[in-house]
Amino acid sequence: MQPIDISEINRQLTELKLEHRRLDAEIDGLVADIQTDELTVKRLKKRKLWLKDCIARLESALIPDGPA
Repeated sequence: MQPIDISEINRQLTELKLEHRRLDAEIDGLVADIQTDELTVKRLKKRKLWLKDCIARLESALIPDGPA
């Protein structure tokens, strides 16, 4: 079993959170535009959900396992 590199996990978390915020802003801008392609918005929302899941997995990896 490989040891957990906390600094690498934190770096990945930072990158994923930045992309999540960027997508959120992009989605908001597209939704405000009447001529927006709905398929594009759906794809961006799906990507945003995937990022949220990745963030949750990485955050849970930072929580140490307690004794059973």
